[in-house]
Amino acid sequence: MENQVNFDEVVTKNPKTIAVIGTGYVGLPSSAVFNKWGNKVYAVDVDKKKIDDLNNGIMPIYEEHVEDFIKEGLQKGTFKATLDYKEAVEDSDIIIIAVGTPGTAIGTADMRYIDASARSIGENIPEGTHKIIVTKSTVPVGTSERVKKAVLEGANGRNISFSVASNPEFLREGFAVIDSYITDRVVIGVEDEKTGKVLSSLFEHIDTEIFLTDIKSSELIKYASNTFLATKITFVNELASLCQRVGADVKNVARGMGLDQRIGTRFLNPTEIGFGGPCFPKDVDALYHMSLGANYDFQILASVISVNEKLQRVFVNKIARKFGSNLTGKTLGILGTAFKDNTDDARHSPAVEVIRILRGMGAELKIYDPLAIETARQQLGENNILYASSHKEVFSGVDAVVILTEWKEFLDYDYKGLSENMNSKVIFDARYMLTPSKMKEYGIEYYSSGRQ
Repeated sequence: MENQVNFDEVVTKNPKTIAVIGTGYVGLPSSAVFNKWGNKVYAVDVDKKKIDDLNNGIMPIYEEHVEDFIKEGLQKGTFKATLDYKEAVEDSDIIIIAVGTPGTAIGTADMRYIDASARSIGENIPEGTHKIIVTKSTVPVGTSERVKKAVLEGANGRNISFSVASNPEFLREGFAVIDSYITDRVVIGVEDEKTGKVLSSLFEHIDTEIFLTDIKSSELIKYASNTFLATKITFVNELASLCQRVGADVKNVARGMGLDQRIGTRFLNPTEIGFGGPCFPKDVDALYHMSLGANYDFQILASVISVNEKLQRVFVNKIARKFGSNLTGKTLGILGTAFKDNTDDARHSPAVEVIRILRGMGAELKIYDPLAIETARQQLGENNILYASSHKEVFSGVDAVVILTEWKEFLDYDYKGLSENMNSKVIFDARYMLTPSKMKEYGIEYYSSGRQ
């Protein structure tokens, strides 16, 4: 897909000045791409170290191509990271809110950062100008009205002019830049035609459908999309359990299903430890609680939550059946801590949760991840864990290796040779990465649910 994109040829016809509030996994790639397309961009954050680092070309997160784009913008003088809302808001035509909306303890979306950003925008909109304020964060239905109220609170009675809109992102972590260039659709929710035209012009150079709709529908589309994909993953995970009991191979079943174009192959990859990350779990929870707030019990989502929550423990029980529930004296090699491949993000990673459980059972752990070692270390600390600098260390002197993230490089390892360095040749593959027949040929005791 990436080789289909010539980044330098894709340029907006109607450049704008844009302020993007937030420099995380949504805000920073968005800033980088809008800037690359020819717009002047301010990246706004409250973290001084992040701002200083960005203005020196140092990225706070890993996302492919973002560093190159931002360094190019810094060199041209068309990108600036700033703490100063006044500078960014006054100079911008469009202000995009891309701050986090983490899940609360009860499963709803935490709106504190949205509210704070909107108030700061209101404080700094000059009278006599008109600004378009766009919510790109994943937010509950009705957030645009909430943003309006907070902006007016920030204005504190001053006569300011602005319109609100919704432009949900559909970017995969690790592939956010590519997904900005090659996308199935751009969704824009607006209240008036003029705002719709201005925002559409930001994307008119992209070969995709620009879908203009009302704001509430736009806000719900993001949640509906993520929760549908989570449901699809949960379905194939449940299917794996059935395959285990009836003697079928879930990889073959999923492949056969996916050849039906109505179903498709994407998000039909089973995982024994469930879906995770900063989006799917909180979005499923948030939409379910949103439905309860509207006096509707969204029962499919309740089942998705229930199934996903139990999978890590079910997987660990498989290891306990092999070695016993007390793993003291056992050393396990762990491949993968990120919640998915091609990212350094280990937030809400099912891999990290499995590691916590195994450590709690007494196991010593050797851990390797191509990108997410440091983010995992921040969550797990040092106790009973060796953070390996290479995958070879993970195989040396361990009683089993456990694959927890679907990094493509894991497919290329010499498992036959590496297994010779293990205390016992045992692999638990939570991500269905390896071929059972090959593992058998190598003399490896291989565990992957629903495989033949």
